[in-house]
Amino acid sequence: MNAVYKRMPEKIRRLPEIAYNLWWSWNPDARDLFKRLDLPLWKRTEHNPVRLLQEIKQEDLEAAARSTLFIRHYDKVLMDLDRELANGHSWYRQEHSDLSDRSIAYFSAEFGIHNSLPIYSGGLGILSGDHAKEASDLGIPLVGVGFMYPQGYFRQQVPSHGWQEAVYQQLDMGQAPIRPVLDGDGQELTVSVRMGDHQVHARVWHVQVGRVPLYLLDTDVDENDPWDRELSARLYSGDIELRIRQEIMLGIGGVRALRRLGINPDFWHINEGHSAFLGLECIREMVAEGKSFEEAAAEYKKRSLFTTHTPVPAGHDAFTFHVMETYFAGYWEELGLSREQFFDLGKHEEDWGTSFNMTVLALRLNGRANGVSKLHGEVSREMWQEVWPDKPLDEIPITHVTNGIHVPTWAPSEFHQLLGKYLGPDWVEHHDNPTLWERLAEIPDRELWEHHANLKRKLISYLRERARRRWVAGRVDPTQVLTSGTLLDPEALTIGFARRFATYKRATLIFRDIDRLQKILLDTHRPVQLLFAGKAHPADDPGKMLIQNVYNLAKHNQLGGRVAFVEDYDMHMARYLVQGVDVWLNTPRRPREASGTSGQKAALNGIPNLSILDGWWAEGYNGVNGWAIGLGNQHANQEEGDAEDANSLYEILEDEIVPLFYDRDRDAIPRGWVEIMRESIRSNAPLFSTRRMLKQYAKIYNDTMRQNGLGR
Repeated sequence: MNAVYKRMPEKIRRLPEIAYNLWWSWNPDARDLFKRLDLPLWKRTEHNPVRLLQEIKQEDLEAAARSTLFIRHYDKVLMDLDRELANGHSWYRQEHSDLSDRSIAYFSAEFGIHNSLPIYSGGLGILSGDHAKEASDLGIPLVGVGFMYPQGYFRQQVPSHGWQEAVYQQLDMGQAPIRPVLDGDGQELTVSVRMGDHQVHARVWHVQVGRVPLYLLDTDVDENDPWDRELSARLYSGDIELRIRQEIMLGIGGVRALRRLGINPDFWHINEGHSAFLGLECIREMVAEGKSFEEAAAEYKKRSLFTTHTPVPAGHDAFTFHVMETYFAGYWEELGLSREQFFDLGKHEEDWGTSFNMTVLALRLNGRANGVSKLHGEVSREMWQEVWPDKPLDEIPITHVTNGIHVPTWAPSEFHQLLGKYLGPDWVEHHDNPTLWERLAEIPDRELWEHHANLKRKLISYLRERARRRWVAGRVDPTQVLTSGTLLDPEALTIGFARRFATYKRATLIFRDIDRLQKILLDTHRPVQLLFAGKAHPADDPGKMLIQNVYNLAKHNQLGGRVAFVEDYDMHMARYLVQGVDVWLNTPRRPREASGTSGQKAALNGIPNLSILDGWWAEGYNGVNGWAIGLGNQHANQEEGDAEDANSLYEILEDEIVPLFYDRDRDAIPRGWVEIMRESIRSNAPLFSTRRMLKQYAKIYNDTMRQNGLGR
């Protein structure tokens, strides 16, 4: 980092400061500033300004410092960043000034901030990243804690046989927007946690997300044995002992890292059960100060919140008592508990036997709990009723806060400009106000349609250029080039499906009746095309089989190049997809999708959803802003349910979507389609935003802190 600062001309000396604050990732003016320096290099570095500033020619920096236009742009961005960091205009400080000096710790196993920091695998991480960004925008005093995975999640390769391969690449820390945390002696700050018969150490990295600091643990340090250095290398190992060691470091080590940093949170928010051990560590600290376990647990319960994301029992981490004893022998004594009392905190009956379940632990320790959609709240109350055996179902204390998306991140620069023109230049500040979005009626049909058509062409160009680069680099054969979107027609109705390939998401539902689908896709006058992307967990062979099925269909010449699969789905690709397709398809088995946010991103961009009434769509669908597959039924017989849902999907395509999309007036504008696009934005953008979501969470944080006497 110092080398980057040293080569900066004086007039733009603070440019690295902008690059190292991920605020630029959701600020169009800041991104445009780096594009202005060297647009081809910006693209080659995959929109990573730290790499750009390291690789750009010195003469180009000097030329920028002499450019009046660049300096004017630079000064504006810097002024905006300084104002953002000052926090004086923030919603939280204005509405909750008595709590503005309090802190809220937010723990998550993954954070998806930007593709230049690949420490996320999917929806949970993107949600955590959006949570941190919105906390910055609103001025909520959040502190994030997670893992710095040097190898991140895997890079997906799909060879010509279609079977997904996982490739792990070491992240070059020097080229990422991160910095090591140093102690008072200028040494890397570390923490240690006992695991079994020895100590495991972790250093702490710092990522600045606007106003929000994010601290990431990394066990790749010299003090550790080789197998411990690999502890934080990758997300979500299938090895059960590696998983528990990761979760011990995240929960217990994360609390210790905050203490070393001098941060003593007033509230604790656990995002999913991976970090639930942090509650034990907070209680242990209070027991060491003289409290009983009961007193300490009651104190922790007053200032904690647990958000669960998983509606499938098998998706919750659970460990055998033998594994727990290996790593926690002696720890329960520090809590003032016996072995049996300790195990009772997480005791749960799994299909395979009695376990220590992380979700059960989180539900028992934390004072509040919520699911991530209304339907998921209902499912969670039923799933975990056993934790409160004396309470009727409607009194189980699990509520819901429906997930949302960070609007400035998922709205492209072109959309920012369009909305600024018709909704007002300050629309971002008020985007959770439904009344604001009534002004969408002022956007002419032609302008909204042309905006979408431009983004669709941009998507197709991106796919073609991406395929060309991979072919030139020798990474794919001609067959893979043809299946990766190069044959897609920018004028044809394009349906997008991009998410994790798990069996319950039913990626191949649309292929159930291939003859019927073929007629839809290959209609000469009204063609339809399908664009797929997504990864399966490396240990999920059924999910990999789904990818292979889709890939083989993409190779099938009888489908006329109307099916494509694009490998290595990530945040960068997601932006193109949720902005450029015409319809967003989602086909989970209800009620197995807790919330889902990709459809919210599509809806924000005027892409109507075609989805099962599950997760957020059960709340978002209003009859005129997209389409609902099926009747919202939950099927005991999967085969019958799949047949019913597939038939509904085909009927909607044949009778509604395809005719409406191709119904053009003399100006070649599909007026009816544009109205659905407009309604998709109007009805969903304010309600399914992280701004609305964070304000709901802030009420929980604030009410709790005031009840504990922390307000001034």
